[in-house]
Amino acid sequence: MPPRAYLDHNATTPLHPAALEAMRAVLARPRNASSVHAEGRAARAAIENARLELGAFVNAPAKAIIFTSGGTEALNLALTPSIDGADGPRPFDRLLIGAAEHSAVLNGHRFPADRAEIVALAGDGALDLEALGAALARHKGERVMLALQAANNETGVIQPVAAAAELVHAAGGFVLCDAVQAAGKIDCDMTRLGADALVLSAHKFGGPQGVGALCFASPASHIRATMIRGGGQERGLRAGTENVAAIAGMAAALRISAERLRRQSEVLASLARPS
Repeated sequence: MPPRAYLDHNATTPLHPAALEAMRAVLARPRNASSVHAEGRAARAAIENARLELGAFVNAPAKAIIFTSGGTEALNLALTPSIDGADGPRPFDRLLIGAAEHSAVLNGHRFPADRAEIVALAGDGALDLEALGAALARHKGERVMLALQAANNETGVIQPVAAAAELVHAAGGFVLCDAVQAAGKIDCDMTRLGADALVLSAHKFGGPQGVGALCFASPASHIRATMIRGGGQERGLRAGTENVAAIAGMAAALRISAERLRRQSEVLASLARPS
């Protein structure tokens, strides 16, 4: 058989050696982050260090990072009418969805069917901002959530998240950005994107499959309608013993991706300068 070149990094990326090494170090010993003995404290430290790294990468408070089993679970968890903010409990009335969103958004949200609405795309595949403005005007007075990906996994189109967020925030709404395909390839700073929540999946940037994160811009954000209930892990938003090895691998891969992105940005910037 001739050697094969694997090119389908939009589907999944090869596990980076640094991520594999980080996972091996965790798997070599028993690790339950809910235990109070030395092994448990070491597991907790690994998780919290990873949380700090993810928070730095997306420019969000570490305590506002929730680890999940991947992007799909994070999107299903976040796409609910019952996200409370600093102003207390006030359910969302409407979910607006970009027409090219992943099926985890289209089929995984927890809004009533008559409360979810598709927003059209422009001819170039990007969200039609005029259509978004019209939808916001139709639902004036309602509390609106917009689900919009940072980049499309099929077309590669980079969505105008910041411009859309400006419109949504002017209407008092909330923006959830699916950055699964974008992380490690383009800037995912939540402040620059204007995202109130952002979703990552480790296997898209050299980490292991089966781990992801839901990142809130504010630690005051809280989901009342959780999906996995139990021991109260992850601020009570995602129960179950944490996958410490996968979380450590995710953080290691993200560290490598962030450095690679920085270097690539510097090279491209130098090419753009006049000689």
